[in-house]
Amino acid sequence: MSNLILVGAQWGDEGKGKIVDILTRSADLIVRFQGGNNAGHTLVVGDEKFVFHLIPSGILHSGKISVIGNGVVVDPAVLIEEIQSLKKRGYFLDDSALIVSSDAHVIMPYHKALDIAREKARGSKKIGTTKRGIGPAYEDKASRRGIRVEDLLDDEVFKEKLLHNLTETNSYLKNVYNADELEYDGIYEQYAGYAKVIAKYVASSQTFLSEQIDKKKNILFEGAQGALLDIDHGTFPYVTSSNTVSGGACTGAGVSPRSIDYVLGIVKAYTTRVGGGPFVTELSDDIGERLQKEGAEYGATTGRARRCGWLDAVQLKFTTRVNGIDGIALTKLDVLTGIKKIKICTGYKHNGKILDGFTTSPKILGGCEPVYEELDGFDEDISEIKEFDKLPENAKIYIRRIQELLGTRVVMISVGCKRSQTIMVENPFDFISSKK
Repeated sequence: MSNLILVGAQWGDEGKGKIVDILTRSADLIVRFQGGNNAGHTLVVGDEKFVFHLIPSGILHSGKISVIGNGVVVDPAVLIEEIQSLKKRGYFLDDSALIVSSDAHVIMPYHKALDIAREKARGSKKIGTTKRGIGPAYEDKASRRGIRVEDLLDDEVFKEKLLHNLTETNSYLKNVYNADELEYDGIYEQYAGYAKVIAKYVASSQTFLSEQIDKKKNILFEGAQGALLDIDHGTFPYVTSSNTVSGGACTGAGVSPRSIDYVLGIVKAYTTRVGGGPFVTELSDDIGERLQKEGAEYGATTGRARRCGWLDAVQLKFTTRVNGIDGIALTKLDVLTGIKKIKICTGYKHNGKILDGFTTSPKILGGCEPVYEELDGFDEDISEIKEFDKLPENAKIYIRRIQELLGTRVVMISVGCKRSQTIMVENPFDFISSKK
């Protein structure tokens, strides 16, 4: 048995989908444990491009089981659309390959309406949400008024909860935000239809996973977004509404911390951020534009351009510690090809003084200046290199410096968007097995 948590170590968009896809070969189950369709995992298989918002990308592999855990907020329309799209393209032909937790909460139309109204009301101070109702759905969960998947399947319970929640939310939309109210009948009919479609996938994910752990199965826990968007440990309030750090896998999937063997942090070879919030190493020059263009830095979910900057070792030291990262998968190293001088942020200067480490305070971060360490770049095409030793010397120096700064090892290196364009220094699943 080997259980591995995969998390983004920056602000998301680190290339987790591809790494999950590769490691799925060594796993029996792939579990999504938080977030909703505000995140997108993009991967390329042959000449086909896939973008997943809810279903774990392991669904592309036959003989594997994908689980949407209790910590996820589920938009049934998006889930059904993904299922139908996969089947149309010749994938996910076995319905038993997907389990949706009966305890996962459901995103309702009034959640989206609230999300949109609030962002509009914030004006220039908007957080930059995807307006997909994620935050309001988690609010209802925390306030114990949310509708869970199991409620959706119970017509009597669903009617009662929908009527109560919609009455309250309509009053809020009308009187606070001067927004249009929503109609009960249309929502009920729509979601009752969704319930019939997804019912065959619904089960107690906690019970199922416990049984699989007892059977010594290999489980890959797949996180969405990134550690710096964590509701508790991120740059609040410019964060998502769930726990994106490794600890979230235990609460969001219903497994014991004692069952976790390894945490793999996904780190992009530079830094990107979508939406608002401070970004110490952000570049507004030709290098920033180059990273955006060469890295195709546009959101898989929203299409928004990502802000780009140099790698930030200060924030990565913080996320390495918070997540307990055992190894790093470094992605998009190829995007740095051709840049003469590559910089790594090794410190923050605030009011003329060097800070002790990372802070999640937007006010302080907004006043910080990056302290850089400069390394020589590389010009060689690395997109087809399969072994670490065959990388250009300056690329190896860059990777080794990252390891030194973070105190952990780089075990995978992505040099292109395809599955084959990956240097596997060490398979984490094999490492776990060797230690048992």
